[in-house]
Amino acid sequence: MPNLQTPDAPRHVLPVIVAAQFLGTSPWFAVNAVMPDLQREFGWPAEAVGTLTSAVQLGFILGTLVFALLAVADRLPARRVFMGCALASAACTLAGLHAAASFESLLFWRALTGFCLAGIYPVGMKIAAQWFPRGLGAALGWLIAALVLGSALPHALRAVTASVAGWPWSAVFQAVALASAAAGLLLIAAVAEPLHAPARAVGLQWRALASVWTDRRVRASVLGYFGHMFELYTMWVLVPFVLATRLQGPALSWAAFLVLGAGAIGCAGGGVAALRIGSARVAGLQLGASGLCCLAAPWLIGAPDVLFYAWLVLWGITVSGDSPQFSALTARNAPPQAVGSVLTLTNSIGFAISILSIQGFVALLPHVALGSLLPWLGLGPLLGLLALRPLLTRA
Repeated sequence: MPNLQTPDAPRHVLPVIVAAQFLGTSPWFAVNAVMPDLQREFGWPAEAVGTLTSAVQLGFILGTLVFALLAVADRLPARRVFMGCALASAACTLAGLHAAASFESLLFWRALTGFCLAGIYPVGMKIAAQWFPRGLGAALGWLIAALVLGSALPHALRAVTASVAGWPWSAVFQAVALASAAAGLLLIAAVAEPLHAPARAVGLQWRALASVWTDRRVRASVLGYFGHMFELYTMWVLVPFVLATRLQGPALSWAAFLVLGAGAIGCAGGGVAALRIGSARVAGLQLGASGLCCLAAPWLIGAPDVLFYAWLVLWGITVSGDSPQFSALTARNAPPQAVGSVLTLTNSIGFAISILSIQGFVALLPHVALGSLLPWLGLGPLLGLLALRPLLTRA
């Protein structure tokens, strides 16, 4: 990790926040990792993965709206919010496991899991922003690298439990529930409140939330982030379908983990690069590269293995790598007393966009070849780059 020390930040703070983010976000894609098992056991169609993923996203949206409008992350100690939500996420994951035979019940518990994740991902960013106001792009690069690896972790767990231990798919749910609980306990035990944190909010921050549109700099980073969100989670949902054209079983799970987890390289590497060239340029470069990966799909989905896997890994790196820099830009330019609320509201809208994208693309899967469908994801990066232009010209 780069040296981001501030006079008040002990050396262990950033690694602990990163580890907690990694463990706390692991329930996010638990269903996606075991979807082939669920389909075989319960006879669900392939399209069910889109509905279940969207349930988590919808729960996350509702959670972020509640957290933003009530200024939860700015009124209460962020560490305690993180811990409470991590423990609640673990409980919801286990409840979903026991109710999995009913599709409707699993949808309900996955939505509640998403609600709890609203107190983990954005709140973790707020904690990092409090401790590391300088070098925030690098700090968030590591933090969102942990989010990416945490989201990809269930695929690796399924590969291990299936091919090595021979355990059933339920072991994945149990493992990520344990990881989430450990995340909350780790953060509360090892990270203190920052000595010079901004004063906590005492009411709804309507004027601060309005900066998402009224402040030109905040608006540019937020709209760029929305373009990124149109592509990101839909790409993550579709990657197993792309890999299934060549792989199956544990090999597919390992490949999915590697492709999705490669985003950690883009996040961490982008954070280091941001210290030199600025967050806006790093975000723009990665957004443009992921957009080109979308457009290359018709030629590379049927290419030889070397080109096929290189394309997917490059896409995995760049589709995630711009995310921390958008968050850093928004956190840096938002009103300091309401950074948590602004980040949370921005996440809420971004995830609403991801639901529309996921549902639309998954619905088209039975009717449109992947090579013809994937280039349309490039609309998000294109619009995001156009929105980001004011910050690129100032960088």
